[in-house]
Amino acid sequence: MHEYKAIAEYSSLSAEQFFNQLAPAQQPLIIRGFAQKWPLVISAQQGPQSFVNHLLKFYQGNKARMVVAPPSANKRFYYNEQMTDVNYLSGEERVDLFLGRLLELMDRAVYPAISMQNARLSEILPGLAEENRSDFFPALEPRLWVGNQGIVSTHYDGSDNLACVVTGRRRFILFPPEQTCHLYPGPLNFTPAGAPTSLVDVNNPDLERYPLFQHARDAAYSAELGPGDAIFIPMLWWHHVESLDKVNALMNYWWNGSSAPDAVSPSAIDSLNLALLAMRDLTPKQRNAWRCMFDHYLFKQGVDPCAYIPAQQQHILGKLSPDYIRAIKDYFIQKLQK
Repeated sequence: MHEYKAIAEYSSLSAEQFFNQLAPAQQPLIIRGFAQKWPLVISAQQGPQSFVNHLLKFYQGNKARMVVAPPSANKRFYYNEQMTDVNYLSGEERVDLFLGRLLELMDRAVYPAISMQNARLSEILPGLAEENRSDFFPALEPRLWVGNQGIVSTHYDGSDNLACVVTGRRRFILFPPEQTCHLYPGPLNFTPAGAPTSLVDVNNPDLERYPLFQHARDAAYSAELGPGDAIFIPMLWWHHVESLDKVNALMNYWWNGSSAPDAVSPSAIDSLNLALLAMRDLTPKQRNAWRCMFDHYLFKQGVDPCAYIPAQQQHILGKLSPDYIRAIKDYFIQKLQK
């Protein structure tokens, strides 16, 4: 069993401390007991049936996205062996039927991994978010994830993420963004769950096939969370998530990135795809020259370009009005149509 680095833990934090002092450092952290007073967490502590009953109080009949992986998938939602498709089925189902199935599978020795993923509470369980509101996110709608024992392979989010376990236990393994080249990321445009996924099985890595993964594992962090605990996963930190109990649930908040409610398109991953399209035929030296341009204008590794250009001539480098953003998008629509 590999010994991972420990993630910094806090037992209490104010929203001001978190957003002003800690989150800007873009390092993962754990807040123990973050949601211990939520009625949903308190109800779940009385058992799986109590947890399900609490959810159903808010249910009004809408369907949500579900995924099912057969026992042969070993609880891992991933690609199939030929990498021509994924190893699970997905579709929409009534939430009450899904929850009933979740309870039914608890007594099975062999069972599929099932999960309700990325559900908007306002659409399927209206009122639940208001009952379990966080001072950290007074106006941000959380997403709900419910399932049995399952593994979401190592991936990253385009936004900062605070994930809170509401029932069951979850294990998180986190890799810093600079370990990307050691994680053997899969395709950008064909992914198991919407985000690029590492091809390495963290629990059983094939180091002959993926030898550089050893570097990523040496730099990785891990923690196990119980009901009410929350973990901050900064934008672009790779994370492997494993649900350890036969009834698990998590609520998470995305902000400050491509998943944020006020995010401006295109997303960062869209921009990466466009850059790959535009620069794919350049030589290594030419690409390195463009790296210098990106370092200057986008990543601001030296002098801030806005520091010496008059405000009225900063254009896309400076503050953008909605009209200017629209004009930029129209410009690229015309360019991409050629």
